[in-house]
Amino acid sequence: MPKLVLFDIDGTILLTAGAGRRAIVTAISEQVGPSTDLHRVRFDGKTDPQIVTELLEAAGHAGPHPADRVAALCSRYVDLLRYELEQPTCNTTVMPGVIPLLERLEREDGVLLGLLTGNVAQGAALKLRSAGLDPRRFRVGAYGSDSAHRAELPPIAARRAEPYFGRVPSGADVVIIGDTPADIACGACIDARAIAVATGAYSVADLMSCAPHAAFDDLSDTERVLEAIFAPRVS
Repeated sequence: MPKLVLFDIDGTILLTAGAGRRAIVTAISEQVGPSTDLHRVRFDGKTDPQIVTELLEAAGHAGPHPADRVAALCSRYVDLLRYELEQPTCNTTVMPGVIPLLERLEREDGVLLGLLTGNVAQGAALKLRSAGLDPRRFRVGAYGSDSAHRAELPPIAARRAEPYFGRVPSGADVVIIGDTPADIACGACIDARAIAVATGAYSVADLMSCAPHAAFDDLSDTERVLEAIFAPRVS
């Protein structure tokens, strides 16, 4: 059976040593002034537009926030992210097992690699390149620039996979790999299979409480991860 395998980026594929947080906090601070409350906002599992909105609210700017203002702040964030990632002190780390897993999946017939991430598309590409990964390895994707609501991203990615499969994939034909409860929950609308990995801020126990198909400490056991991806759906 064909598989659309969608990877989250931050905490799943890589970590940028805080470059993303520094860039987006700076973008907000440039517009509304510095605030210690900005550092209390959690980023994991959220889209960039959602983070921008929450940071504005934390700085005392209640919504609703016009879409063009959020988009302008996301654009400024991308510029600042590019600067951060170019600094010699910035060290992007690829999570254990990611490269071998990608290489194995690329050799499998019927597998289409994709991204499902809260990053805006430009930011996603910058982060991947900083880790030495070619964004073109991921043939389809859904991003924070497509929707501020993470639950709307899996159907977008599935529709973009239609030209490759001749239909819109759903159910166990779509596998979402991520490190947060939001990654596990977001695919429910298309009955996607969720595989959780504890390389972010959540433990395996935390992630298992959200009822994924499988959960791993990291992705280094390639064979076990592949088994979870390709296991038949149990009715």
